Amino acid sequence: MTHRSTPPCPTQSLVSRRQFLAWGIGSALGVSGLAHGAIAQAGGAFPQRPIQLIVPWPAGGATDLTLRILCEEAAPLLGQPIVVINKPGAAGTQVAPLLKAAEPDGHTIGQVPITVYRHALMNKVPWDPVADLSPIVQVSGTTFGVLVPASSAWKSFNDLLAWARAHPGELILGSTGIGTTAHLATEEILLQNNIRYVHVPYRGTADQMLGVAGGQVMAGVNSTGFAPWVDQGKVRVLAIFSAQRSPRWPDAPTLRELGYEQSVYTSPWGLAAPHGTPEPVVQRLHDAFAKAMQSERHLQELARYDQTLDYLNTRDYRQAVLDTVEREKRLLQRMNLLAATHGA
Repeated sequence: MTHRSTPPCPTQSLVSRRQFLAWGIGSALGVSGLAHGAIAQAGGAFPQRPIQLIVPWPAGGATDLTLRILCEEAAPLLGQPIVVINKPGAAGTQVAPLLKAAEPDGHTIGQVPITVYRHALMNKVPWDPVADLSPIVQVSGTTFGVLVPASSAWKSFNDLLAWARAHPGELILGSTGIGTTAHLATEEILLQNNIRYVHVPYRGTADQMLGVAGGQVMAGVNSTGFAPWVDQGKVRVLAIFSAQRSPRWPDAPTLRELGYEQSVYTSPWGLAAPHGTPEPVVQRLHDAFAKAMQSERHLQELARYDQTLDYLNTRDYRQAVLDTVEREKRLLQRMNLLAATHGA
């Protein structure tokens, strides 16, 4: 099923794609007043009809639920409903081809996890998220931690590293899959320490946590799906990959504190529009969502899933995406996971 936006009804002013692009060229990014003026001069306000938000995950999951609250908070600011369309599958990458196919008028946007960009580096796909998507705003990220069984003799991350150095190739460590954020975060640290290890990729959090709690692996790296296992005393957190300590696990140091300055992995996600969406429209969307995400209701919903606000404006979000793509391209190349089309 195609997800192109429906044209405006006959009673509304029709605006050509070329006019929309002209607004983007003539408007200053970051000045919402100019954005509104440019839209008005072109013959109509934005948005002119309900906005579709593509969510590449099943309904009822943590990201889906937080996004629904965010949309409810943003809708009154935009003056139109925001309709969530769930398109799960393909590891959350369905959003990219759907946005590529959509009209670049701002009425179809999507939630874009950073894994969309990584997937395009690891596989030959008929879309390029850097070229085909226009970032709007970064919203949030996830806490990743290094977990060990509750019975483990390792009391700190340095204990793990010391043991692994003394037993080359004997460390057995699990992640949520080859090429996932958990895998890349692990690989970067162990490469820096010249540690050889056995990588066990699991299909998901539940399988991995069973493996860690049951001692099938010596340690694991995962996102905050591990929280119930920690709460039940089945696993312990040795360190986290966030920029700051987590209020929920204040005793767990960050990898940055331990001397790994670049090891901040939060798998950040944001909202994006099709490439070619006029800058005034992108700015209007940014302003509404940036305000909505600060609402107490949205912040409380993020906290329910151990997520925090990780806001970046449009310009900074675009640059962060480019920086992450370059960093992960180098790491994937070292891991022999880079697709041939992205060679050195």
